[in-house]
Formats: sequence, C-alpha cells, structure tokens
Amino acid sequence: MQVTDIMSAPAVTVKTDATLYDAIAVMLEHSVGSAVVVDDWMVGIITRSDILRAAYAAGSELDSIPVTRGMSDDVVTTKPDTSVRHALELMKAHDIKKLPVVDDLDLVGVVTATDIAQHQPERVRELQNTIERRDDWTD
Repeated sequence: MQVTDIMSAPAVTVKTDATLYDAIAVMLEHSVGSAVVVDDWMVGIITRSDILRAAYAAGSELDSIPVTRGMSDDVVTTKPDTSVRHALELMKAHDIKKLPVVDDLDLVGVVTATDIAQHQPERVRELQNTIERRDDWTD
C-alpha cells in the first residue's frame, strides 16, 4: 500500500501571515489536527499541541500570535508513491505523526498516524511503541 492510497488530500494549509487563531479556525473547519504553513512553498507545519505551547509561552491571545511563532520549520516530507511502511519508518525516525506529501514541488496531501491506523492498525502500534510522548498534550 502506498501513501497516496491513504493520505488526506488536499492538505489543509494556512499562510505565513496567519495567527494561531486563524490556524485553529482552519483546523476546526476541516476536522484535522494540523495545518501546513505555506508562503510560496511549504515553510512549516503546526499542530494543536504546537498552538497550545506557543499560546502558553506567549501568554497572549491567539489572534495576536503569528502562526510562524508556533510552527515547526524542519518539515519532513514524503512522496505519494512511498510505501506506508516507509512513511511509518520516517515517522519513527523523526519522532513525528504527520508527513506532508509532495509530488515534485506540489503539496498534494498529508499522511498521519491516524490515516495509517485506519488502514493498517498494526503499524500504528509499532509507532506508538517507539515515539516518546513529550507531554500529555501531544497529538
């Protein structure tokens, strides 16, 4: 099975000039736990946990905190024709649960541990056994 068979597409995105409030609004609208941050190209990814951490650290309202303050900018990506097993190995190696999927220079989707769990639950158990939880808020 390949990533293209199970990924969520299109990827949910927010622009670099968005706020944490904007990012949460987009995530709630699409019922997802992350958004890819884009400018002309993908520059980062932000999750619900990232938003909580950034809001706590800033101690201010979500609509006054730029999304770039909370995002991870060291994004690990995969390709649509990558096997699900290899995608899971990337997640394990980088201690992450979400992989943007790129085809040449185009962002075409996101594959998550949840996507894998729905299609190959035995693989997620492998991931859960290797990823250390950073805190109780990690998603």
